Amino acid sequence: MIYVFLATGFEELEALAPVDVLRRAGIEVKTVGVGAKQISGSHNIIVDCDITIDEAVFDGLDGIILPGGLPGTTNLEADANVNKFIDFAAENGKIIGAICAAPMILGHKGLLRGKNAVCYTGFEKELDGAHILDRPAVRDGNIVTGWGAGGAIDFALTYLATITKDEDSAKKMARSMRYSF
Repeated sequence: MIYVFLATGFEELEALAPVDVLRRAGIEVKTVGVGAKQISGSHNIIVDCDITIDEAVFDGLDGIILPGGLPGTTNLEADANVNKFIDFAAENGKIIGAICAAPMILGHKGLLRGKNAVCYTGFEKELDGAHILDRPAVRDGNIVTGWGAGGAIDFALTYLATITKDEDSAKKMARSMRYSF
């Protein structure tokens, strides 16, 4: 099970591209509303989440995804329950994805020290100790980061390759979507 956490002001492409790609691959994904079941994105697209944060459980969790967007990212970082899931994922080797501004949450927690990472331009200083690269998505160990909405599919495919431990699965998915990856 993968949880994609949505807080008010999330970036829609960064949240829904991974949901779409992972579901196409047959991976169980749930959107998790932080603060409500219906969450409005940064472009006023309302998503009716599968569950709320109060319904989320650790059992069966394989990974989490933190979309960017503002104030979505700061709303995620401010939520104690979201932080519990990030900590659980980090402590248990689960796959952690963060895109755009959201890698700053991982940076503030010290999870990016010594790791390769990317983020939206201007947030680099928030990625404490990370080696900042210049590409749409980066995997380093169990952490996948993406640089923003324009790289959302690359981020989703990199996350897919990481969760399945199969680079070919991501390449096959890209071909089936007529996407160059």
